[in-house]
Amino acid sequence: MTVPLRPRRSALYMPGSNARALEKAKTLDVDCLLLDLEDAVAPDAKKLARTQINDAVSAGGYGEREVVIRINGLDTPWGDDDLKMAVKAGPDAILVPKVNAPADLQRVAHMLSLHGASHDLKIWAMMETPEAMLNAAAIGACGKDPEVRLSCFVMGTNDLAKETRARLMPGRAAMMPWLMTCVAAARAGGIDILDGVYNAFQDEEGFAAECAQGAEMGMDGKTLIHPKQIASCHAAFSPTEEEVAWARKINEIFDLPENADKGAIQVDGKMVERLHAEMGKRVIAIADAIAARA
Repeated sequence: MTVPLRPRRSALYMPGSNARALEKAKTLDVDCLLLDLEDAVAPDAKKLARTQINDAVSAGGYGEREVVIRINGLDTPWGDDDLKMAVKAGPDAILVPKVNAPADLQRVAHMLSLHGASHDLKIWAMMETPEAMLNAAAIGACGKDPEVRLSCFVMGTNDLAKETRARLMPGRAAMMPWLMTCVAAARAGGIDILDGVYNAFQDEEGFAAECAQGAEMGMDGKTLIHPKQIASCHAAFSPTEEEVAWARKINEIFDLPENADKGAIQVDGKMVERLHAEMGKRVIAIADAIAARA
């Protein structure tokens, strides 16, 4: 792997209009911070939120946390000013809401270039509309175009439920086809994908179950609305000690000279293929990245 992996187990939304929350975020054990200018900010507080996020991100102090600014759409009265501020402030990524098609991301990427954005500034895409579900493969393919800068999908399950009239029920049966479609599209495009929020943040058992479901689906992590959700989220999306030990063991055995030309070997009574070793390398890389962050 040529690019070091960044853990994206947890991504906490923080309203840009709340200066105290922006400061507290520097102390939280979270992988990603989604500093929000969109849904969490009322129209009359947009300008204040933009100023506060600019000041907070420019000042730094967020350590190893990945800092992402969610802007308002470019078709809103605030979007262009949000984008200009984000380029100036220098976060790790910009989260674009209501992405419906590749053209939406290409437009943002073009604007970033016009504003002189660093090549390191990435784009994350909110997948939260019926159009996005129908165009998921094409949107995900933008991950293969370095000019577009796409590096992550974020599922917007609340907006998706609103737009489709599907009900958000335990188990998310109605959402499952769309969630898995987006997982496949993300993997085809070589990007990460984060699960949607769990609204009942006091329901620890339900939240843990949904985290486990997201991990089983192949999500890289989950978006959060409250700091108390972080620990359970990390537990679900972090490799266990047993998984890491097994990954290291099978890779060490495949690396032995006598196994150099073998496509499959037996380890502890199990048939293990090289694809399992490759999967194990990612487990090891994620575990090492988590350990380095700690």
